[in-house]
Amino acid sequence: MTPTQRTGGLDGEAPGAGPDSEPRAGHELGTQAGPGAGHTPEPEAGLAPEPEVELDAELDAELEAELHAGFLAEAAHWLHGLFGPADRATAAVGRILDVGSGPGVASRALADAFPRARVVAGDRAAARLARAGARAAEHGLAGRITTQRAERPEEFARSGPVDLIWTGNVCRHLGDQQAAVRSLASALRPGGLLAVAERGLPPRFLPRDIGIGRPGLQARLDAAVEEQVTARRSRLPGATSVVEDWPCLLASAGLVPAGSRTFLIEFPAPLDVPARRHLHTRLHGLLTDLGERLDLVDRLTVEQLLDGDSCTGVLWRPDAFYLTAVTVHTARLCRPLATSRSGS
Repeated sequence: MTPTQRTGGLDGEAPGAGPDSEPRAGHELGTQAGPGAGHTPEPEAGLAPEPEVELDAELDAELEAELHAGFLAEAAHWLHGLFGPADRATAAVGRILDVGSGPGVASRALADAFPRARVVAGDRAAARLARAGARAAEHGLAGRITTQRAERPEEFARSGPVDLIWTGNVCRHLGDQQAAVRSLASALRPGGLLAVAERGLPPRFLPRDIGIGRPGLQARLDAAVEEQVTARRSRLPGATSVVEDWPCLLASAGLVPAGSRTFLIEFPAPLDVPARRHLHTRLHGLLTDLGERLDLVDRLTVEQLLDGDSCTGVLWRPDAFYLTAVTVHTARLCRPLATSRSGS
C-alpha cells in the first residue's frame, strides 16, 4: 500500500495520544494501532471489497497500524532528534523496546530511525508477535528486530536496561496507569527515553450530515465510546483514577519530561479499499460494543452504513475520509530511579 498521507507536528503539551480503542479487562499489555493507507478513486467493478467478508480482528489491527505508518516514521525520526545530533543519537541508542507492538509497524519505524539499534517487539498475543517477526523478515530486519511475549509492563525490566521505550495505547488497558509508567521507567538506563502515546483525538471519518439518520452521528458515537471507556476502566483490576496529564505522570515516575508533539494523520476522500474495510470493521465493532448506548435511529443508521450493497454504506460512500491526531509524550531518566527516590 502506498499512502498519500499528510502528517504534521504541533509542538506543545497536548493531552493524550493515539487512535482511540477501548480498555480490555486485566493487567495485560494492549496493542498499539499502527499505520498507512492512501486514497485512490472510487473502487471500480472487480476491485470492490466483498461485503460479506468480515476482516479477522488481527488483520484489521494491522490495517489500522498501516494507516499510521507515516506518523510512526515521523515520530521515530523526532525521537532520534531528542538524543542530539544525528551521529551522537545513532551511537547512543543500542536497544529499544516497542511495548504493545502488535504487528510490528512501530518496531520497523524505530529500527529504520535508529540503524544501529536492536528492537524488541513486546506483546501479549503470540499471533501478533509472529506477524511482527514476519514483517521484520520481509523488510530485511530479522537480525535486528526480535520478539518477546509479555503480559505486564514490569516484565520488561527483567531483561536489562534499554535506551528507548515506545509504548502506544497500552496504559489505558491497565488499572493503575501510574504504576504502569513506573514499571516502564524502571527498564530505562540513565539517559534513556520513554515515549508514551495515549488517547488523543478519536478518528473522524464521516461528515456531520451523511444524508441518512440524524446529523451528528459521529459525535454521538464518540460520546458513547467515552462513556463505555469510563465504565470499563472502572472494572479493571486495581483500577485507579488519575488525571491523565501524561507529562505529570511521567514526572511522578521519576522521569524528566522531554517534550510532547502532536501528529496529524489525514487521508482525504475518496479512500482506498483497505481503509474502507477498516472503517467497516470499526463501525461493526462499535455497533456490537455500544449496544443500548445508542438510540434506535442511530443503530439503524449504523446498520445502513454497514450495508455492503447500498451506496450509502461506508464501503461505497465517496465522502468517507480518515482524520485523527496522535500526541506523543516523552521523558528522560536522568539518574537511576533508586537514587532519585531516595533523594526525594
